[in-house]
Amino acid sequence: MSDNFKATENNSRHELRDLVRSQLQILLDQNNLKGAKSLLIPVQPVDIAEAIASLSESAQAIAFRLLDKNKAIEVYEHLEAKIQGILIEDFKRQEVIDIVDKMSPDDRARLFDELPATIVSRIITQLSDQERQATNLLLGYQENTAGRIMTPEYIFVKETFNINETFAKIRSLANTSELIYYVYVVNETRQLTGVVSFRDLVIHGRQTIVKDIMTQDIIYVKTDTDQEEVANLIKRYDFFALPVVDRELRIVGVVTVDDVIDILQKKATEDIYALSAIQGEGENYFKTNLFTITKRRVGWLLVLLLTNTVTGGIIGAQEDIIAQYTILAAFMPLLADTGGNIGAQSSTVVIRGISTEEVRELGTTKVIIREGLAGLLLGFVLGLVTMIWAYLLPSNDNNLIVAFAVGITLTAICTLASIAGSALPFLFRRLGLDPALMSGPFITTAVDVLGILIYFNIARAMLGF
Repeated sequence: MSDNFKATENNSRHELRDLVRSQLQILLDQNNLKGAKSLLIPVQPVDIAEAIASLSESAQAIAFRLLDKNKAIEVYEHLEAKIQGILIEDFKRQEVIDIVDKMSPDDRARLFDELPATIVSRIITQLSDQERQATNLLLGYQENTAGRIMTPEYIFVKETFNINETFAKIRSLANTSELIYYVYVVNETRQLTGVVSFRDLVIHGRQTIVKDIMTQDIIYVKTDTDQEEVANLIKRYDFFALPVVDRELRIVGVVTVDDVIDILQKKATEDIYALSAIQGEGENYFKTNLFTITKRRVGWLLVLLLTNTVTGGIIGAQEDIIAQYTILAAFMPLLADTGGNIGAQSSTVVIRGISTEEVRELGTTKVIIREGLAGLLLGFVLGLVTMIWAYLLPSNDNNLIVAFAVGITLTAICTLASIAGSALPFLFRRLGLDPALMSGPFITTAVDVLGILIYFNIARAMLGF
C-alpha cells in the first residue's frame, strides 16, 4: 500500500469520525433517536466511544442506550474511566450488571479502580460466580503490576494432549478466551512448561503430542512484575501476549498486546507532561478541571520563581561592570535560553533512553561523556557564530573582547548544559525520583545560575575589571 493511499485512507477515517460525532449530536438535539441508532449501526465500537465522549453528560447516556447489548459492551470498554463511571450512575442496576458481567476481567478491574468503593462492592455481589472470582483475583494484586492487568481468559493444555485434543479445547473456549494465538502447556501441577503457537498446531499431524512441538524456552513474568517491564518485554520480543505465573511458576493469566499499548501510551503522556514540570496521571489534559491543572502546575512554577531570584541576585551584583559595558546585558537572554534549550535536549534523549533501556549498553559514564562532547561541539559552532555577530554590533565599543567573552561563555554553557542534562536524570533515578519530572526544572535553574556566573567572571577577567 502506497504512502499516498494510506494518507488518503486515514483522512477518510478522520472525516467519517468527525461526521459521526457532528451528526450524532444533531440527531440527539432533534430527539431523532431512530436516526441516531441507524447512524451508529455501521460504526466501529472505538469510534462510537469517541463520538459519545464528545457529547454532553445527559446525551452520553441516551446515545449509549441506543446500542444493542453486544455492541454496548464493546463500546463501554473503549470509553474513558470517567465516562464509564458517569454512565454507571445513570444506569439501572440490571443494565449495569448486564454490561459489567460481560466485560473482560482486566478491563473490569481497571473500571473498578476508578469507581467509588461502595459502587464496586454492590456490583461485585451481582456478578456471576465465575466473573466475580476472576475479578477478585485481579483486584487482589497490587496496582500497576502484571497480576492487576492480566486476563485469566486464556487457553492451556496438558503436556500429554495431542493436537486433536488441543483443537477441541480451543473450539470449546474460543468464545470466552481473549487469546487463541498461543496455547500454553502445563504439567500435572499446572506449572508452565511450554507454549505452542496456532501455526505450530496447524502444520503438524493431528496425533502429535504438544510436548514434542512446544517451545520450552518461555519468556514469562511474575504476578508482581511492574507493568512497564511487562510492556517493554512484549515490545522487545514482538509478542501478542505474555504469560503470567505465580511464585510456584503456575500460570494464572496472560497480558495481551492491547493492554500494553494502553500502558505505553499512558507512560509516554506522563513523561511528556513531566518534562514540562506538569504532574499528571496520563489522563486527557484538555478534559481535566482547570483548578486541578493549576494545582499541578503552580508548585514547580513557584519553585522556579524562587530559584530564579538567585539569578537576579547575581545580575544585581554585577551593576558596576554592566553600567560601564551595557552591551553585556544584551547577551544574557541569549546565553540563558541557549543553555536551557541544549540542557532540555540532552535530558529528553537520556530520559527516553532510560525508558526504552537504550542507554544500558553504553552505561551512565559513557552517555554523560558522549553528551558532554556533543555539547562542546555545539558550543563551538554556536559560540563562533555569536562571536562574529557580537563583533559586528555597532554599539559595541570593545568589540573584540566582548565578542570573545560571549563566544567562550556560550561554549562553556553548552558543554555544562549537556553534561547536566544527561547526568541529572541518572542521579534522580538513583535517588528513586522520577527523572522526567525532576530533571527539567533543575536543569533550567542550574544552567541559568552557573551560566550567568561564568559569563560575568569571563567578562571581568577579559575586560580587566
